[in-house]
Amino acid sequence: MDFIFQPWPWYVAGPVIAIVMFLLFYFGERFGVSSNLETFCSIGGAGKFVDYFKIDWKENTWNLIFVIGAILGGFISTQWLTTTEAVAINPQTIQDLADIGIQNAGSSYLPDEIFSIETMLSLKGFLILLIAGIMVGFGARWAGGCTSGHAIVGLSNLEIPSLISVIGFFIGGLIMTWLILPLIF
Repeated sequence: MDFIFQPWPWYVAGPVIAIVMFLLFYFGERFGVSSNLETFCSIGGAGKFVDYFKIDWKENTWNLIFVIGAILGGFISTQWLTTTEAVAINPQTIQDLADIGIQNAGSSYLPDEIFSIETMLSLKGFLILLIAGIMVGFGARWAGGCTSGHAIVGLSNLEIPSLISVIGFFIGGLIMTWLILPLIF
């Protein structure tokens, strides 16, 4: 029973992802979180203002089921499958984060210096969220999909554009981690 309360090892999670990908491929669907956002924007009437969202969202109802499943899965895991808030992080990473002002790294999943309500409602926190949201939205649209869509679906389909996008995501992540994040804090 203890196995349920620990993060799943790669040899369990990997085949589960592979099975889900096979089922999506079999039924002619493509996975990606940005597709879900596109569907929600279409439902909300964004197609009246931007042609990109003029889609028949009813053809993508499986996206709505995915979102409901993600919300329910997150709720179930936090309520009944998580034994502690602590996260196993390499001690060097904890020290590196402390050096830029993130204290108690690993004591919870989301550090208060970034994700507390007080931080998000400050001018600095609001601007960080706004700029990050614009950059992620622009990047996902420019790359033709999000990180999960390219990294899981695109790479499993051996698509060269997805390989290029994933390389770009990693380069962007390294630049953010080593150059921009220390400047923010």
